[in-house]
Amino acid sequence: MVTDSFLDHIDQLRLELNEQLQSFRLDLEPRYLYDPIKYVLNGKGKRLRPIIVRLVGDVYGASKADLLNAGLAVELLHNFTLVHDDIMDHDSLRHGKATVHKKWDESTAILAGDGIYAIAQMLLTRVKINPLEAVHAFNKATLYVCEGQAYDKEFENNSGINLDQYLKMVKKKTGWLVGFCAELGGILGKQSKAVIYELRSFGLNLGIAFQIQDDILEIFSDAKNMGKSLGSDVISGKQTILTVLARQKDSVEWKEKWEEIRKKNMPIAFKKLRTYFNENGILDAAKMMAKDYTDTAQNSLKIIPTGKRTQLEQLTEFVWKREK
Repeated sequence: MVTDSFLDHIDQLRLELNEQLQSFRLDLEPRYLYDPIKYVLNGKGKRLRPIIVRLVGDVYGASKADLLNAGLAVELLHNFTLVHDDIMDHDSLRHGKATVHKKWDESTAILAGDGIYAIAQMLLTRVKINPLEAVHAFNKATLYVCEGQAYDKEFENNSGINLDQYLKMVKKKTGWLVGFCAELGGILGKQSKAVIYELRSFGLNLGIAFQIQDDILEIFSDAKNMGKSLGSDVISGKQTILTVLARQKDSVEWKEKWEEIRKKNMPIAFKKLRTYFNENGILDAAKMMAKDYTDTAQNSLKIIPTGKRTQLEQLTEFVWKREK
């Protein structure tokens, strides 16, 4: 069960991370580069990834300084991917604010994303324990995220994409980065390869559950709650857990329904999508998948001694039950 004391702890970690990001020292010039970078760093976010680094690292007594630098590096890596993804996906809202390419332009956003990634690398090189192992895992995760995004773009408007292909995409695009965060906590805590493998498995499965939940919330939440554009993935023809499961259940019926829905304006399309996914058991099936991946993630936590994994167990439940 997620306790109030745990939620307070997460809020405190998030506050510390936000303060560090917002007080990060950057040059004033050229403003073309640094103004949009500051805009991103001042944005709000869940900070899930650096929080995972911190919670895992604390279990193994990792240096607080190393965990801070590594956590900030991971959060900047995540934001670098978001800035570029928003361009490719034509999204206009992120963390409740205009996306960088909407507030400025695409050229500015590309350069800002590159700058954010460079700063992330600089922060990661500050870690004292197992720095080469940390950097190698960081770059491997970055490449896998790029592979996941490539699959995401390749799969657009492809009605032949099946569930296995969707899960392969999600594993690379979302799962591996979360897995890396758990792995990084173990690396900085000087753990064995066997322990690090289980930690990565924990994060990987939690990341897949997170993305499935994100796909659900994009249809069954609202823009104010989520703080980003909703429905854009489905409308643009991206593969989400709901559309893949709908096609798997009855491809002919889904195709007919989708052709009808996509001709409607957004409010009506949203309403019809929700009704279809609800009445045909698609929503329940997606929720069950998220729960299964969450349970698998919890099982990997058994590598951590009983009594030391409580916070990570609560974090896993918190992610699964999130509403934004």
